[in-house]
Amino acid sequence: MNYRKLGRTGWFVSEISFGAWAIGGTWGRVDDKESLQTLHRAIDLGVNFIDTADVYGDGKSEQLVAKLIKERSEKIYVATKLGRRLNPHTSNGYNKKNLTEFINRSLKNLGVDAIDLMQLHCPPTQVYYMPEVFDVLDDFVKEGKLHYYGVSVEKVEEALKAIEFPNVQSVQIIFNMFRQRPAELFFEQARKKNVGIIARVPLSSGILTGKFNKNSQFEDDDHRKFNRYGEAFDRGETFSGIDFEKGLEAVEELKKYCPDGMTLSQFALKWILMYEEVTCTIPGAKRVSQVEENVTSFKYPPLSKDVMDNVRNIYDRFIKEDVHNYW
Repeated sequence: MNYRKLGRTGWFVSEISFGAWAIGGTWGRVDDKESLQTLHRAIDLGVNFIDTADVYGDGKSEQLVAKLIKERSEKIYVATKLGRRLNPHTSNGYNKKNLTEFINRSLKNLGVDAIDLMQLHCPPTQVYYMPEVFDVLDDFVKEGKLHYYGVSVEKVEEALKAIEFPNVQSVQIIFNMFRQRPAELFFEQARKKNVGIIARVPLSSGILTGKFNKNSQFEDDDHRKFNRYGEAFDRGETFSGIDFEKGLEAVEELKKYCPDGMTLSQFALKWILMYEEVTCTIPGAKRVSQVEENVTSFKYPPLSKDVMDNVRNIYDRFIKEDVHNYW
């Protein structure tokens, strides 16, 4: 495994890390025993950073990560997120009372005295214009409940605004072959301020695995069935906000440029790692075979300029019009 420095934290985290949304829920059937085996296999392969959230399975994901930590001797950095428990999810809910409740709950779920990295979980844009929210997070660091904090965002605008706050250590943002805008202005500014970048939704909800077709079916509790148009949360979270069938067309084009010996998933993850500003990417996995495929992506040689150019051309032809200026 290769490791990259996460902003100003001093941590060196695995380029391919672990996104723990799927083991919590809203991705179809999940088996807790299998999920724990998958987590262990990730650590065996050199992963040392796990991203979860308090709403993934209403705390189940955090609790599974807690079991893992107790069973391993290695240092594992755990990032979790807060805010989406608010109902309604509005900016005025991001107050000290609510944030304290959420942090205490995550501390209990994770079984720790202090959270390594707490992230605001895609709050309303207005929150990034509320310095008092970040003052509260500073207080939690001083109290010893958090080591560091960062943000998870929907939009580049939010990412740029967030890094104006001096103690934001990381930004988690959707970045993949179908969501390329962050590599423009935001990456440059994050580099200047030495802010870590966590690339989320790296496989575009699985469509970039190349394993789906127009007849693919998803279970009722899978967001890929019930949130394609943003019915439950931001539509950009599901298939990166693109039309499913248009995405399948783009995938067929991408397959033409996938290097020999690599799966499309590995190609998609390696593409992300070609950007040195990215600290790590956090593909999810519910099975050991998935995590093994994901983690080995780092072993492949760098992609050629021609391949990178062809990926960009496919994005421009099939995807850009629908997503580039929205997020």
